[in-house]
Amino acid sequence: MFDTLVEQMKEAEGITEELKEQDQMKWVTLMNNIEARVREVVYDELINC
Repeated sequence: MFDTLVEQMKEAEGITEELKEQDQMKWVTLMNNIEARVREVVYDELINC
């Protein structure tokens, strides 16, 4: 579930491998943000089953 949501958000927000090559710090920042948001969604799903 986690990996699927991360991939969907990356696609929706236009975060590409090209961005990773061009601006690694921006890519890392955006990916950390996505992973934190996905973690919240997954935890919420687990707690509120």
